[in-house]
Amino acid sequence: MLRNYFKIALRSLRKSKGFTAINIIGLSSGLAVCLLIVLYVTDELGYDRYNVNADRIYRLDADIFYNNTAYLGADGPKPLAPVLIHDYPQFEQFVRLSYAGDVMVKKGNNYIQEHHYVFADSTFFKVFTVRMLAGDPNTALNEPNSLVIDESTARKYFDGSNAPGNVVGKTLELENHAICKITGVYQDMPRQSHFHFSLIRPMREAGIGDTWLGQNCISYVLARPGYSRNFLQSRVNVTVNTYIGKAMQTELHQSMQDMERQGAHIRYDLMPLKDIHLHSNKVAEFEPNGNIVYVYVFSFIAILILAIACVNFMNLSTARSANRAKEVGIRKVAGSTRGDLIFQFLTESVLLSFASLVLAMGIAFSLLPVFNQLSGKQLDAEMLFSWRILPMIVGLVLTVGFLAGSYPAFYLSSFQPIRVLKGSVAAGFKSSWLRSSLVVFQFFISIALIIGTIVIYRQLSYIRNRDVGFNRDQVLVVQNAYAAGDAVRPFRQDLLKLSGVVDATLTNNLPTNPGNYSQNAWYRERNMAARNMVLLTNLFVDEHYISTLGMHIVTGRNFTPAKYRTDSMGIILNEAAAQMLGFKDPLNQKLYNPGAQDSTGAYKLNEYHVIGVVKDFNFTSMHEKVQPMIMNLADNRGSLSIRFKGGDIPSLVQEVEAGWRRIANGAPFSYTFLDNDFNNIYRSDAQTGRLFVTFAVFAILIACLGLFGLVTYAAEQRMKEIGVRKVLGANVGSIVALLSRDFLRLVAIASLIAFPVAWWAMNQWLRSFAYRTGISWWIFAAAAAAAILIALVTVSFQTIRAALANPVKSLRSE
Repeated sequence: MLRNYFKIALRSLRKSKGFTAINIIGLSSGLAVCLLIVLYVTDELGYDRYNVNADRIYRLDADIFYNNTAYLGADGPKPLAPVLIHDYPQFEQFVRLSYAGDVMVKKGNNYIQEHHYVFADSTFFKVFTVRMLAGDPNTALNEPNSLVIDESTARKYFDGSNAPGNVVGKTLELENHAICKITGVYQDMPRQSHFHFSLIRPMREAGIGDTWLGQNCISYVLARPGYSRNFLQSRVNVTVNTYIGKAMQTELHQSMQDMERQGAHIRYDLMPLKDIHLHSNKVAEFEPNGNIVYVYVFSFIAILILAIACVNFMNLSTARSANRAKEVGIRKVAGSTRGDLIFQFLTESVLLSFASLVLAMGIAFSLLPVFNQLSGKQLDAEMLFSWRILPMIVGLVLTVGFLAGSYPAFYLSSFQPIRVLKGSVAAGFKSSWLRSSLVVFQFFISIALIIGTIVIYRQLSYIRNRDVGFNRDQVLVVQNAYAAGDAVRPFRQDLLKLSGVVDATLTNNLPTNPGNYSQNAWYRERNMAARNMVLLTNLFVDEHYISTLGMHIVTGRNFTPAKYRTDSMGIILNEAAAQMLGFKDPLNQKLYNPGAQDSTGAYKLNEYHVIGVVKDFNFTSMHEKVQPMIMNLADNRGSLSIRFKGGDIPSLVQEVEAGWRRIANGAPFSYTFLDNDFNNIYRSDAQTGRLFVTFAVFAILIACLGLFGLVTYAAEQRMKEIGVRKVLGANVGSIVALLSRDFLRLVAIASLIAFPVAWWAMNQWLRSFAYRTGISWWIFAAAAAAAILIALVTVSFQTIRAALANPVKSLRSE
């Protein structure tokens, strides 16, 4: 019997080649997009799960609020984690990390710039599951001047050492002539990790103080099994209140209780390791993280696209019910039960789904390189056949087959044989309100996606073109200027003699490097009482910073140390800081910052005076408002930024490189352009926008494919009516209008439903940006017009063909 069902199903599908092709193409396209999105979502959700104890590892994140200034960071005080382990047996282990960023490593006579350099406790390999290939993970970071490196770094610097074990015991020379002995080699960290380190040195060599009121390292704790996050958090809260409270009483002359009564707080929250990638975007993150909102959005889009594909199947199956009505009637008269017919139609649907799956796998495989480029991922085609994905795919196909075939199966099997054989079963486009509802549903999704695409494009364009308070164009940034030592300042002077060079500044605190800023405590009065404290973002700059980056002084002046010796204690505020501090006239106002400790352990407060106010500029992402900021005059040689005008840019780069080679003592010449660095901040948003547009196009094409098939059957069922109308004098235009009117009415209804839903959804997305564009009325009009045009083109292609057909062919049987 089962074999017979398959034979009949295959025969039916072969008989209706057009129906079969449209359904397979529609379903396979929908499944292919779903497969790609499933790979994307699975990849995003898989971060840090390679750690054996991932469920028990937490990061201690700072949440500090003082006098209307906030700090949310991934870092905290150095003593916190060890004290937790000592005081509470519920915590099993800890590790602290201090990210050093870039470091120069000598190879031969030249230096190579490495980007993933960190200081860590010797417990690093006890907390995280990082496989040690050579060396003892328990002692590798115990020795002074020791260095643990990953496998790629070992092969880069020791070409002749094929085995990692051959590297242990050798040395590497880092910048400043630091000779480090290699005590271990570990396997490269997995791609799905929220950090990637190439070189690890002992934490004791980081030079970090043990103060409780500092944010100087990133701490992780490993909890023992069986304890909830809430329980563990209560122990952290007690520790913070006890130890930080004591430090506040000593240094800020205020208790934690007094501070909380004023609406301020200092908290350290346990952030689960597996949540960091998608739920954390804080100060001091090791790498840019993902966003759980995008995971939800793309998952929802996958469901919508699959729903459109299923709707196509249901629509086309019920639309051609007249063609199979007599088959159902004859089979019922011959003895088939309704259950047999339902099983038969579901078999056809599942067969169609599996045929679509084969084609979908091929489409997904061929599109994966393009998808990786759009999403910035490195997804592997083998993931499609992994034990985690393949069962999900097969289950998805079975679900699609049953869902897509359920309504046609139950609908067709319900026909009464007598009515069918007498020809009284209604057929055609107008016969089903459900079919009309499904068309509305398809275009509701399509119109909403068109609106979303336009809004996302406008927001990304707004980000690129908005005045951010500085001029990011035509600025060359030479990285790691400190490698040239004291020669970098004469080098800057030499650059000013080059044709086209306007100005140059030495600092690592560029508006495109938000991770390099620090947030420090400043005081309104000459005492460290907490009521006087505010948290301000500190930028350490030279006197050329403002002019090189094209910023504007609102009031006062720029740093001029050659003319004013007191500028060493001068500061420049941004407008947000001046407003937050309540200065009506900021010039010459005093602010105080802790300096060195005296013999009693008390901090000496240094007095600074305001010399100017700079116009607000975005030194963080436009997802956040411009925060209160303060500029200090300092010798910060992190990078050298060079403003130029016009001219031959390649020649300028060559001249700068030639000068660098003369002074850099073998350090590599590494450069970027400020506008590219700016765009990199919004790379994730741009990638999301491109993916959204791509998925929207797929959804619209699948909807059009279904509409095309539906119009085809509607036209076939009205061929005799069209023939009669042509014989009576109707022209092609009137027939096309007749057949198109019903579909266009449904598109109009879909537009009215889609408008409020799309407005709400995109308004929610725009709220993630502190600076955003609006949702204008013309966007909805354009989306509706586009949908109507798409529907009209799709419908007209088939209706014109029907209208041009010779009426003799449709009427000769009458």
